Amino acid sequence: MLKLFAVFSIVIFLTGCRSEEKTALDSDLDFEERGREVPSFSGDSAFSFVEAQLAFGPRNPNSEGHRNAAAWFTETLREYAGRNAVFVQRFEHQGYEEVLELQNIIAAFNPTATDRILLSAHWDTRPRAEHDEDPDRRDEPLMGADDGASGVAVLLELARIMAENPPPVGVDIILFDGEDYGKEGDLSNYFLGSRYWSANPPVPGYSPRFGILLDMVGGEGALFPRELFSTRYAPTVQNEVWRIAAELGFERFLDEPGMFVQDDHVILNQEYGLPTINIIHQSRDGIQFDPNSQWTFPPYWHTHQDDIDIIDQQVMQEVGEVLLELIYNRL
Repeated sequence: MLKLFAVFSIVIFLTGCRSEEKTALDSDLDFEERGREVPSFSGDSAFSFVEAQLAFGPRNPNSEGHRNAAAWFTETLREYAGRNAVFVQRFEHQGYEEVLELQNIIAAFNPTATDRILLSAHWDTRPRAEHDEDPDRRDEPLMGADDGASGVAVLLELARIMAENPPPVGVDIILFDGEDYGKEGDLSNYFLGSRYWSANPPVPGYSPRFGILLDMVGGEGALFPRELFSTRYAPTVQNEVWRIAAELGFERFLDEPGMFVQDDHVILNQEYGLPTINIIHQSRDGIQFDPNSQWTFPPYWHTHQDDIDIIDQQVMQEVGEVLLELIYNRL
C-alpha cells in the first residue's frame, strides 16, 4: 500500500497542478464546430452497474454490504485505470454511538496530463429511511438505487469508456464515503468523505480546473434545474454543462433555478476552494427540502422506494452523454 500510495502521489503531484493562465472553460464552439470524436455512453451498462451495487444490499457504513462494495469498487476501478492509478483513502469518524470505518476511493485517468478535472459521487447509502410511509421500517438502511448508486454507476461507465478511449485531459474520479450518514438537521455528520478529503488531500497542491458532482442522476422522471450553490460557486462550469445538454436536446436539464442543496460539492467549494457543480434530481411534487423553494426531492427520497424499480436507463444515458461531450469535445 505504501508503494502504491507513492506511485499515485507522484502521478497526481506531477499532473494535478494547473497553470494560472487556464480558465475553468474556454469553449465558445458547439459540438459540430469542434468535431472531435466522442465515445458512446451506454445507459444499459450504467444500469448494470446499479444492479451490481444493489446486489451487496445496503451500503451504509460499518455494514457487510459497505465492506464488500468498497472492495468491488476498488478492484473495478483498478481494472479500468490500472492498479497504480487507484488509491483508497481510509479514515475513521465518531458517529452515533459507533466509530465508522470509512474510505474514499480515488482513480486517475490519463495520469500524465497536466490539465485535469474531477468527477465525484457518494457511494454509501443512508442507514435510515425517515420518510418511508411505513413507520416500522424507518430505522432500516436503504438500498439507495438512485441516492448513491446511480451517480456511481455513471462514473463507473465513464471509467470503462476512458479505459478504452483515453481522454484528452486528465480525469480524476472520487467515490466519497459517508455522505448520507447524518440524521436530519445534523449537518456535522453528513459529507464525511468530502470533508476528510478536503482537509487531508492525498497529494498537497492538487488543483484540477473544476469538479462535477453526480447525486441522484438515475431516477424516473428526473429533472435537473440549476442547483443554486453551483450557480453561486461555479457558474461558468454550470453554464457550459447546461449549454451542452440543450445542444443535445436533453430537456430535463432545465434552464431555471432549483434549490440550494447541501451536498459534497458545497464542501469542495467552501473548504477546498474547487469550483464544483452538482447535477441532482429535483422534483416539483415530492418531499419538501427547502421551504423557500418550489422544488422538492423526489417522492422516493429517503424511503425504501429508492430501489431498482425507479431507475431509468435513459436518465443516466443523458447525463453520461453530456459528460462525455464535455470531456472529449469541450476541454
